[in-house]
Amino acid sequence: MAWDWNTLAATIWPLAVALLLGVLVHLSLRRLARTAGRHAREHLRARIAHVVAVPAAVALPLLFLAIALDATPLDPALVATLRHWIALGGMLCLTWLVARVVGAVEDRILLDHPVDVEDNLAARRVQTQTRVISRVLQGAVVLIGVALALMTFPQVRQVGTALLASAGIIGLVAGVAAQPVFGNLIAGLQIALAQPIRLDDVVIVDGEWGRIEEITSTYVVVRIWDERRLVVPLQWFISNPFQNWTRSSAQLLGTAFLWLDHRAPIDAIRAELQRICEADPRWDRRVCVTQITETDRHTIEVRLLVSARNSGDLFDLRCAVREGMLAFLNRAHPEALPRLRNEVSEAAVSGPAPVEGRAPRHDDTHSPGAETVSRADLDAGLPRQAAQ
Repeated sequence: MAWDWNTLAATIWPLAVALLLGVLVHLSLRRLARTAGRHAREHLRARIAHVVAVPAAVALPLLFLAIALDATPLDPALVATLRHWIALGGMLCLTWLVARVVGAVEDRILLDHPVDVEDNLAARRVQTQTRVISRVLQGAVVLIGVALALMTFPQVRQVGTALLASAGIIGLVAGVAAQPVFGNLIAGLQIALAQPIRLDDVVIVDGEWGRIEEITSTYVVVRIWDERRLVVPLQWFISNPFQNWTRSSAQLLGTAFLWLDHRAPIDAIRAELQRICEADPRWDRRVCVTQITETDRHTIEVRLLVSARNSGDLFDLRCAVREGMLAFLNRAHPEALPRLRNEVSEAAVSGPAPVEGRAPRHDDTHSPGAETVSRADLDAGLPRQAAQ
């Protein structure tokens, strides 16, 4: 095609108009998205505008460009190639839009079921299912969108045909290679449906106490009590035993042990434990029990059993019970604290008493099976047995 000023002008002005309109629409939609994002939590229309505006800010300029190409005298082969790339961008924008819609539905469900309430068992169940299913759906949407976009290339379609021809070997290799991925995907669906764990659950994983902070499509993040993060694959929770302290309820029982003297006043200790629990707002008024669970020669083991609404309150309540009980015993009953005794007799203080009567004979002190006494020992001064 011979280029002249008329052809150049006929090519440039439609593209320039499309570019100008595209920039104006892009800036306007981005501004609309920012404004709607500030009110997305309160208004449904703002939420919809926030979801749609961002992908539309990219898709509409591409649409303007595709319309402008039809109005230019460019070579049809070049126009077809450019329209193919524009259509590819449109498919990716549509994939982006669907993923944002799934994310918006997830955010709305999470907003309607907050976990920062006292009884959040149902909310944690809904949030766990929503987060896991949303991650799976978004991953599936992106995978399908990218696959459809790649299938628009003839070379990729030919590769797909070749792969289908050798599907047995390729399927076996892909199955082995993708086993961890599909295993975690299936484990994520199991966790979403059966819910062995939920967000904010208190768990013991590999000997570590923590809370479920995040559940993704491949792993779970456990926030340890000292603010470390334990990252565990989803499959681990399906194939390994672990402790879940909030599976059906956050309420827990806990113990504080005291080792006291046998003279410890158990009735007074029981009354003091009741007073400590009633004065502490972390006690849920269910269990407050004092029991002697073990004794030995020196001490008795006293178990103070209390209950609380959750594991955090229970730990602090147990510490408060120990401190309060020790302060009470030191103040009111110091004799109840454990001690070691040595009985000192009057004879030990005044010295040994004089021995009266005859010296003991050998038979008086002999024990069957005791160490044998030799003749030399007897001659050295041990009393001989009297002749019968």
